[in-house]
Amino acid sequence: MDVYSFMFYSWAGAILTGLTCSLIGVMIVTMGISFIGVCMSHAAFAGALAGIIMRINPVFSAFIFCFIVAAILGPVSDRGEIKADTTLGIIFTSSIGLSFLLLPMIPGSKSESLRFLWGNILTVSDTDLMIVGIVCLLVLISVIAFFKEIQLLIFNRIIAASTGIPAKQIYYLVLFLCGAAITASIKAVGGLLVFALIVNPAAAAYQITYDLKKLFLLSSIFGIASGCLGLFSAFLFNIPAGAPIALCSVLIFITATIFSPKRRFHAR
Repeated sequence: MDVYSFMFYSWAGAILTGLTCSLIGVMIVTMGISFIGVCMSHAAFAGALAGIIMRINPVFSAFIFCFIVAAILGPVSDRGEIKADTTLGIIFTSSIGLSFLLLPMIPGSKSESLRFLWGNILTVSDTDLMIVGIVCLLVLISVIAFFKEIQLLIFNRIIAASTGIPAKQIYYLVLFLCGAAITASIKAVGGLLVFALIVNPAAAAYQITYDLKKLFLLSSIFGIASGCLGLFSAFLFNIPAGAPIALCSVLIFITATIFSPKRRFHAR
């Protein structure tokens, strides 16, 4: 790979990853299920480790694990027998335990497994870029096609269901898209840090506006900015990009909170 292709893949990966995660983040944050990002990111990491051990594509196995989590979480939380946060806690601890169980089983060097833990956008390939591009397109299409349904679902799932819209199916779609976004981004940002890129841009946008369209727009801008600033920092200091991307998203959230018009309104 020549230097121009390397730079293109890295910057394109930063933009697509930031956009995909930030769009999903708006739905996750406004629905009050932010912890699902932590849960699925660790499930994706466990799935990647399983793929390395079984000698199959780690991204594919991470997809499978995230989809299993989404398939479990949706019906269990709908039944009301166990609260969603309890279910997330159980799945989270299971993923952590499975990850620690699988990690010592990987033969030889652990460098490949650690790449999925911390992430390195500088190693993004054309296949990785194609995967995150497809997921980004699916998320964009879903947001545009089901915008009104998502808006009502965010307001109240019970009311949304009573109006006749497929609230349950839309909710499941959000869960599956969240899993897909996390898995597509795990190689670039890492299983431990992708949660920051999902929650922080959306949370920063929420400090500025309540309007859902503006939330999606601002969150996208903040997500792309986090990815690009983090990648620039990685080039500047010669470090893996996952950590600076996460830290840049934190700085953007802090800045948005300090200059939030909501904060000034409540102060008055």
